[in-house]
Amino acid sequence: MSQDRYEKQYEEKYKEHFQLIQTSLTDENMESFRLDFLEMHPYDQAMFFMEQHKTGRLTIYTYLSPQELAEVMINIELEDVTAFFPEMDPRYAAMVFSEMPADDAVDILNELDKEEVVSFLTIMDKESANEIKQLLHYEEKTAGSIMTTEYVAIYKNQTAKETMQLLKTEAPNAETIYYLFVLDEDKRLVGVISIRDLIIAEDNIVIEEIMSTKVVAVSVAKNQEEVALMFRDYDFLALPVVDFQNHLLGIITVDDILDVMEEEASEDYTRMAAISDTERKDDTAFTSAKKRLPWLIILLFLGLFTASLIGRFEATLNQVAVLAIFIPLIAGMAGNTGTQALAVAVRGIATGEYGNQSKMRLIMREAYTGLITGTVCGILITIVIYVWQGNLYLGLLVGFSILASLVVATLAGSLIPMIMHRFNIDPAVASGPFITTINDIISILIYFGMATTFMGYLI
Repeated sequence: MSQDRYEKQYEEKYKEHFQLIQTSLTDENMESFRLDFLEMHPYDQAMFFMEQHKTGRLTIYTYLSPQELAEVMINIELEDVTAFFPEMDPRYAAMVFSEMPADDAVDILNELDKEEVVSFLTIMDKESANEIKQLLHYEEKTAGSIMTTEYVAIYKNQTAKETMQLLKTEAPNAETIYYLFVLDEDKRLVGVISIRDLIIAEDNIVIEEIMSTKVVAVSVAKNQEEVALMFRDYDFLALPVVDFQNHLLGIITVDDILDVMEEEASEDYTRMAAISDTERKDDTAFTSAKKRLPWLIILLFLGLFTASLIGRFEATLNQVAVLAIFIPLIAGMAGNTGTQALAVAVRGIATGEYGNQSKMRLIMREAYTGLITGTVCGILITIVIYVWQGNLYLGLLVGFSILASLVVATLAGSLIPMIMHRFNIDPAVASGPFITTINDIISILIYFGMATTFMGYLI
């Protein structure tokens, strides 16, 4: 059977199963609904849940236990899931939070109103509430804010047999057991052991003898973007989080880091597009406008400055009006080239590819790139203008202007984000529209400056 045919059959079967569950829900057949719904993967359950209107969701709340609904909730995007808890009975919602991994519950609670958070924590069982409160006080976008406290920690003086017995008790409540982190008598992190090494070890061997002391950990205050880079570089499945005295506070798992990577990528994308905050699909037109306006107003005034700059060369334009034809061409080429260089620089900074020497190499490379592309485009436009307008000097003026503008634009596109990064400002703030406007100003200065200087050859 071909892959396409197999996928088509699977999709049809999938839709039939969804329809069967939908029928059970509509007919209020609780037993049939639970039987078919709970057979699905939690992600598919989440997709089904998202398709329901409020009436259907209210029925689902009565059919599923808090533990079962918690599995559904953690598979829904954060921007969507926050809308569902206010429509639940508060006690039921509090129990759902209690059944979630603490780090997932904290992510959702951080998006709710403070009054709602206090209400849920008050109703919640004391143990879960204390665990969540512990994570809530960490600053957002740090290792502490994304770690989970549901892990298995063992002591170095335990035997392999004692550890296996402990695992049988602790594993059901742990988020992952691929790695076991080893502590000393003062609860300081001293090593790590994989579940594979534990399984093949002799029963009476002491953990200290088989653990690896080359354990990599992160500070609780470390930025989540830097933590994501560590996962990428080391290929971790889990990473321990420690305080300044190396006490183990929690662990970060790879599924949490995937969420961080998506969040950081979305944030950089919106800033590159000159939007101050990530827009959501349920935002109103007013909310979207409010998020876009700050940058647009800044760009509006920069545009006015560009217009006034052109006005200063009114005498030049009056003498050679044809110069106006090529303003969009030169400004557009400079803006596009600067944006390309900006994208390369921002990506390199975000992924940690460039050290100090690498940054210098990048700047030199972009300068040479601008020189090569500027030379080629300059020669081409000189020929085109000479054939079109029959004026070699005009062609040379536009050609040299493009050459100079492209060199400066590529340098600006690579230098500006690096300077911002040096001063701990997110380089993505040097957004595409922002760098384009800056390059417009530079290219117009170059173009009209050269035109004014060599006016005698143009008339």
